[in-house]
Amino acid sequence: MLVKSGLQRVALRPLARASQRFYATPSAPGAVSFALSDEQRAIQELAQTFSREKVVPVAAEYDRTMEYPWPLIKEAHSLGLLNTHVPEKYGGPELGLLECSIISESVAFGCSGIGTAMEANGLAEAPLIVAASHEIKNKFLGRMTEEPLVASYAVTEPGAGSDVAGIKTKATKVGDKWVINGTKMCTNSGHANWFFVLAVTDPDAHPSKSMTGFVVEGDTEGIVRGKKEINMGQRCSDTRMVTFNDVAVSEENIVGKRGEGFKIAMKAFDITRPLVAAGAVGVAQRALEEATKYAQERKTMGQPIINHQGVGFMLADMAINAEAARNLVWRSAWAKDAGERNTFHASIAKTFASRAAVENANLGVQVLGGIGFNTEMPLEKLYRDAKIFELYEGTSQIQRLIISRTLPTIYPA
Repeated sequence: MLVKSGLQRVALRPLARASQRFYATPSAPGAVSFALSDEQRAIQELAQTFSREKVVPVAAEYDRTMEYPWPLIKEAHSLGLLNTHVPEKYGGPELGLLECSIISESVAFGCSGIGTAMEANGLAEAPLIVAASHEIKNKFLGRMTEEPLVASYAVTEPGAGSDVAGIKTKATKVGDKWVINGTKMCTNSGHANWFFVLAVTDPDAHPSKSMTGFVVEGDTEGIVRGKKEINMGQRCSDTRMVTFNDVAVSEENIVGKRGEGFKIAMKAFDITRPLVAAGAVGVAQRALEEATKYAQERKTMGQPIINHQGVGFMLADMAINAEAARNLVWRSAWAKDAGERNTFHASIAKTFASRAAVENANLGVQVLGGIGFNTEMPLEKLYRDAKIFELYEGTSQIQRLIISRTLPTIYPA
């Protein structure tokens, strides 16, 4: 797929496994490097140009109006910045996770709400990439690459967020159909062309084997989309309650096998958590840049405030946060691209990067002082936007639970 714009032309198809080519294998001589390949730098430049020239100028207005950013979704699609891990076989660029994380960071730098609207596509697509049949992939992933559509990952429920095993939505076999009943709370749901739905199909089985994933067309009878939720931050991202009232789907709509839904959802997180963490890095980096520029312009006591140790140390902490978070994200993405299980590193990356975003936004407001508390300055929005990173795609506490339970396998007694 050739991606064209007036700013850049990037041939994405040859980049499908750029990170594997660049890093070789974990044990190969010279495999560890912090440089990007020429292809990866081209992707980064394309994404950063899109973010700085198209997203940054309109971010505050989208935050104010809370409108869904369709014009930017369409432009991102035309540039090849959507659906980036969809396999070539189904029309996508099949980028490695490292390349996808570079894009996620770049877009979130401009506006993490717009970044979430884009990244929610990847979350809905991930279970299909992991486990769906060729027919489902061809039908649902193929259409995403052909035109600017969005999809929704319908797993979270009002009473079951981080506790995925506690979901109540049920799918019951009636004749040759599966009938879904339940309520979800999910991103992009007001505009979704289709949903990935996790539902209980075997209530007597262990939670890890009781659920099944389904792909459901957005116009299926019985789907009721609620009102847009007004969130503290990322306000142009569309979050709504979606109710499934006797929604009938065929056996062919099952993703993977019956009873494997929980396992598939967890595998999907290995793809998406590093990308959410990358978005947090984008927020942390934006806060650092805005605060550093301001500190060089604002003067007190006859000199720029960056020269005052109290301010300089805050900026130094922000730089440490952003750099360390990015390296953790790249580590987790590299592991996945190299064929390793990256759950442990993905949870570490998400936990640290989420905290980095929150701390950098907080410190950024502090550097700007009273004006940083004003809506005219981007730090106010970054401060509100940052918090969600510690909540969605598994709270920071859930990530720590995953990390702590993994440690005995790494360091057995």
